[in-house]
Amino acid sequence: MTSIQPIEPSTTLIPEKNTAKTLTVGIVTAIVVASLPFVVGAAGGNYWVRVLDFAMLYVMLALGLNVVVGFAGLLDLGYIAFYAVGAYVAALLTSPHLTNQFEWIAHMLPNGMHTPYWIVVPIAMGVAALAGVLLGAPTLRLRGDYLAIVTLGFGEIVRIFMNNLDRPVNITNGPQGITGVAPLHVAGMDLSQPHTVFGFTFTSVYCYYYVFVICALFVIWVCTRLQHSRIGRAWAAIREDEIAAKAMGINTRNVKLLAFAMGASFGGLSGAMFGAFQGFVSPESFTFWESVVVLACVVLGGMGHIPGVILGAVLLSIFPEFLRSTMGPLQHMLFGHQIVDTEVIRQLLYGLAMVVIMLYRSEGLWPAAKHEDKIAKIAKRTSKKPVRA
Repeated sequence: MTSIQPIEPSTTLIPEKNTAKTLTVGIVTAIVVASLPFVVGAAGGNYWVRVLDFAMLYVMLALGLNVVVGFAGLLDLGYIAFYAVGAYVAALLTSPHLTNQFEWIAHMLPNGMHTPYWIVVPIAMGVAALAGVLLGAPTLRLRGDYLAIVTLGFGEIVRIFMNNLDRPVNITNGPQGITGVAPLHVAGMDLSQPHTVFGFTFTSVYCYYYVFVICALFVIWVCTRLQHSRIGRAWAAIREDEIAAKAMGINTRNVKLLAFAMGASFGGLSGAMFGAFQGFVSPESFTFWESVVVLACVVLGGMGHIPGVILGAVLLSIFPEFLRSTMGPLQHMLFGHQIVDTEVIRQLLYGLAMVVIMLYRSEGLWPAAKHEDKIAKIAKRTSKKPVRA
């Protein structure tokens, strides 16, 4: 009779945490993130710090879409609609637009609507999450291309809705957008104004950068907790085989709706931050192309892998601006004048880079480690093979 040999703890397939390595990487990353705007600002001025601000917004958007596409495997081409919902909620609650359009609101709030952002942000996230549920409920039976078409239509409906909701009752001010959106205030400081702290002067773009980093860290923390939770494992099961997941007792309807709601809430958060940063919100900022860029961030970095998605968002927000600023001077240096429009070259190189990466790195620049690779790595570290019965 064959005896069953016990597996020693050193040969189990549970990865061991390297606390020292994790702490070192965390400290180095924190130093780089904290000092990055000063280095970039010294080299390229406030314009490039502003690019970093938008990179943080794209990180939040990409992580939110990663919940839907990467974790749950639901293709969403209209994700930018939740970005728009968050931005318009923040604009309506913090700008004088509603008091100027409705007398009864002006009588109730004679000093204007100055809703603090610690109230605006949860409302924006909640309304965006509700919009995500409204999108997910009718599409529970759809997958793949059909789901993509429906979500694409939803994104365009929201944009057109915002573009035309200026009559007969002016709510969004139509294509002219909403101006006068209040800036963020932190500890009594108006972030739209420069501030001096410990002898260092922080302009508006620097202040918003650190606020956006904090928001991005919050989104990263929530996504990490979700991925390693029971809900995250349910999303992974649905992504791999929805029928098998349902057969195992997973309530696929509720789990998929939760994925739409959580992803949409992060879009609402980034939209509220965008409205405060810009001070102006219009439908032109929420086109289908923006949805494509956010989806490209997720696919390029590595679907389902949080560090990869962050890398993809940062690259795709900085790389086009780098091309925009270098293609013109490069043509003048080589040919003495501009031969091809800078925008055309930028789009050409941008598309070419995407094609090359997808050909040679189809799983993304930083994909999640496969289960087989984890097993091989652990077995190599222990120098023992798992004992089978």
